[in-house]
Order: sequence, then C-alpha cells, then structure tokens
Amino acid sequence: MLEGTGIAVDCVENGKDALDKMATDGDKYDIVLMDMQMPTMDGLEATRRIRTLPAVWCKQIPIIAMTANVFKADVERCIAAGMNDHIGKPIDLNIVHAKLRSYLQG
Repeated sequence: MLEGTGIAVDCVENGKDALDKMATDGDKYDIVLMDMQMPTMDGLEATRRIRTLPAVWCKQIPIIAMTANVFKADVERCIAAGMNDHIGKPIDLNIVHAKLRSYLQG
C-alpha cells in the first residue's frame, strides 16, 4: 500500500513483536500503523504496553489503528488504549496518505 510514497516500512507478525521492536529500536520509527486483530497480542494491548515503555519516543510516537471495527465505541477503545487515530477497513489509500502526511509533516 505504501509503495511509491518514499516511506520505509517495517512489518511484524503480531502485537508482541511490535512491542519488542519498539522496546529495542523504537527511536528509528516515526509512526506505527497498528492492526487490531493479531495473534499473540492484539493491537490494543500492544499499544498500552508501548505507551508504558520508559523511552520518551514510546510515549510520543503516533500510533494509528487499522481495523474493520469502525463503530464509535471501537474508535474510543483505540484512543483510550493510547492510539492517536483510527483508519477503518476497507482501507482508503487517500485517507491513509492524508493521515500519514498529517502526522509525519506536522
């Protein structure tokens, strides 16, 4: 989805791996696109744990949920877990690009 944008992408298989990446290499990332339904640890729990890591960047990095759960309560759960924003599925690339510009240029 992000080919041609000039953004370097690093993918992980589950929320535990995302947490581990942020704990060890979090300072090399500018934004996290967090899937909500992953094995081992879901996106909500991964986000909560990332936000409790001691490094400053773990508290400041924008985390955006990417999920088919688009009801108001679902969005509120994402925000309550420490996410900054929400992108509903099916993914609209125009929305993804607009949010990336907003967070990466802002």
